[in-house]
Amino acid sequence: MNEVLQKISRIGIVPVIKIENADQAVPLGKALCEGGLPCAEVTFRTKAAAEAIRRISKELPQMLVGAGTVLTTAQVDEAVEAGARFIVSPGLNPKVVRYCVERGIPITPGCANPSDVEQAIDLGLEAVKFFPAEAAGGLAMIKAMSAPYGNIKFMPTGGINAKNLNEYLAFPKILACGGSWMVNETLLKEERYDEIARLTREAVHTMLDFKIKHVGVNAKDTEDAMKTASLFGGMLQQPVLPNPRSVFAGDLVEVMSGCGRGTHGHIAISCNDVSRAVAYLESKGIEFNYDSLEYDQKGKMKLIYCKEEIGGFAVHLADKDD
Repeated sequence: MNEVLQKISRIGIVPVIKIENADQAVPLGKALCEGGLPCAEVTFRTKAAAEAIRRISKELPQMLVGAGTVLTTAQVDEAVEAGARFIVSPGLNPKVVRYCVERGIPITPGCANPSDVEQAIDLGLEAVKFFPAEAAGGLAMIKAMSAPYGNIKFMPTGGINAKNLNEYLAFPKILACGGSWMVNETLLKEERYDEIARLTREAVHTMLDFKIKHVGVNAKDTEDAMKTASLFGGMLQQPVLPNPRSVFAGDLVEVMSGCGRGTHGHIAISCNDVSRAVAYLESKGIEFNYDSLEYDQKGKMKLIYCKEEIGGFAVHLADKDD
């Protein structure tokens, strides 16, 4: 998949923003980054759109900024010249899509039916926008429509909010979700950037849903691990579950059989999507040990350790369903 689309997938949520005043672009971008979403689709529905993209691209190079509501090839040129790294359109205009494809510009056109999707595939696209998502049938429509098209990904936009976000993102053919609930026009007009940052953090935390999965304890050997796990199991009324490398006391404590990471042990943190969690935490300066990365049978990240210990504990992310 295209590198830009991969980054969008790892971010998970694309804030869709309408800017009337280009002076608001950089403060808004900073609020989105602070909240954990270094990405934005700036809609070409205002005269300030190109200048807003230009300022964000220059002042916040860490942001992945694109142009939305692009209707013509002239707007494509204007957006790319301003610094847009991807193009989004409300519908599938073959002329615009072909223009982008020929120039290597990532584009996700709006598709709401199988005929649109087939055109997109014929034009060589890997992902499309599903718009307007809720009005066009929501996730049920995407699931029904995507069945014959195994390799195409969807970016639903329109009616997505904190309540239905994870329902969409749980479906493997969803690339990411577009939404504007954390950047509504009233907040932007009133320049309430702290509130935008708070709503953005809330959206990210909803998407990732970090929780302590279990605590790991290091034991000197298999016999010691069984003894320790049995003590925890009896105390917490949990079954003792041996496996080749460790012994679990239910799903609360894992006692490692002489092969544990961390000075004192490890802490496992579950999340809805390890890849998106890594992208978010790396944007906050956390480094990961990619030698520890594990995938499930479908090629999805299921486990990875942080590079540094925290308080003497190795820390790893784990898929909540693993």
